[in-house]
Amino acid sequence: MKLATWNVNGIRARAEGVCAWLARHEPDVLCMQETKVVDTDFPFEALSRLGYGVAVAGERGYNGVAIASRHALSDVRIGLHGDGLDAERRLLLATVRGVRVASVYVPNGKSVELPSFVEKLRWLERLRLTLDVNHSPAEALVLTGDFNVARDDIDVFDPEALRGKLHFHPDERRALGRVLDFGLVDAFRAVHPGLRRYSWWDYRSGDFGNDRGLRIDYVFVSSALVPRLGRAEIDLSARAAPRPSDHAPVLVELA
Repeated sequence: MKLATWNVNGIRARAEGVCAWLARHEPDVLCMQETKVVDTDFPFEALSRLGYGVAVAGERGYNGVAIASRHALSDVRIGLHGDGLDAERRLLLATVRGVRVASVYVPNGKSVELPSFVEKLRWLERLRLTLDVNHSPAEALVLTGDFNVARDDIDVFDPEALRGKLHFHPDERRALGRVLDFGLVDAFRAVHPGLRRYSWWDYRSGDFGNDRGLRIDYVFVSSALVPRLGRAEIDLSARAAPRPSDHAPVLVELA
């Protein structure tokens, strides 16, 4: 089973590139974040032509998550435990071939000095609560998406300069660590313990060309799936393509 995650940064602007990537890699499942469209505006037909059904949870101009699958999607659910109908669309879950898959878009936080940063930490705590209430580490679970947090020094291009700043603040790292303490493993890092690779680069200042990036997009798998882990990669070619997202896809294979 081949699973991927990709913050597409606007599906209408990236639909052609997303479809080309799907045709090239043929993952069983692609989780998308920042689709930035209401559900009715999602390009279902373009993905359907490639054999993908899609579950969506979108909103106009912001946020939005989706799960595209070549297999049947069942038990589709939206949102964190306790979310109201007006909650931001940041979490979507579905079951695919016996694996519970979650597409996650964690709030950016904007600045460590702002209330939005505290809200980011609270969102991560609520994500852990959602796992505790609805799931078990013993089940086949994949939690994947844009978490807007770099976990370790090896996941940022300049750890000393970025330490304590947004995306690499110790409070963020602890909050994400609490999520992983549920019983989740970072698939890419499990396969590549010492490999420095990033998944996001700012559009400005030639950051991609100079590899000034962060690894903030993850595929986390439950302990039940760790024995099935195979290949894991971050596809840099997608970030170098015409009209790219500022994120690259992360691809993981399960036996």
